[in-house]
Amino acid sequence: MTKISFRTRIEDLRRRELIEAAHRVFMQHGLGGMTTKRICEEAGMSPGILSYYFKGKEDVLFAMVRLNNRLLMEAVASGLAQATTRWGRLEAIIAGNFPEGLFEPNIANAWLSVCAASATNQRYARLQRIFYARLKSNLASVFRDVLPDARFKQIALALGTMIDGLWLRRATGEALTPQDSTALVLSVAVALLTEAERAELAA
Repeated sequence: MTKISFRTRIEDLRRRELIEAAHRVFMQHGLGGMTTKRICEEAGMSPGILSYYFKGKEDVLFAMVRLNNRLLMEAVASGLAQATTRWGRLEAIIAGNFPEGLFEPNIANAWLSVCAASATNQRYARLQRIFYARLKSNLASVFRDVLPDARFKQIALALGTMIDGLWLRRATGEALTPQDSTALVLSVAVALLTEAERAELAA
C-alpha cells in the first residue's frame, strides 16, 4: 500500500468518526446545540482536528444530516426487501419511517431543528427535498397501476403529512411507539382507499 492510499484511508476513517460523533451530539443536543468542541470531545479528538478534515462545522453538520437521512432510507430499504405484496411494501415504507431506537423525543426534536434550518439553509433544504422525493418514489412503487395520478398524489401527501405529524407529536414527549405510529398511518391509508384498491394491493 502506498503512503498516499494509506493516508487517504486514515483520512476517510477520521472523517467518518467525526461525522458519527456529530450524529451522536445531534441526537443529544439538536442542531442548535452542536459545537466544534462537543463534536471533537465525542470523537475523542482535539478541537482543532475538525478544521483539518472539513472546511468548517457547517460541512460536518451537512455530512451528519445526510447520514441521518441515509439511516432512515436504509431502514425502509431493509423492509422493502422482505415484502411480498404491494401492501407489504406499504407497511415496510411506513414502519421504516419510525425506526426502533430512533423514534425518540430527543431525536424528534433534533429532526425538527433541521426542518427549521431548512427554511434558510439551502443545503439542508436540498437534503429534505431528496428525502421527501424518495418517500414519494417508494409510495409510487406501491400504488403504480392501482391509483390514477391525482389520487396517488393526494394519498402520498396525506401519508407523508401524517408521518411528519407523528414525529412532531413525539418531539413533544407524547408516548407513541413505532408500532403505534405505523398502525395510525396505515389506518389512514385504509380509510382513503376503496375496498377494491385494498384488495389489489394485498394480492
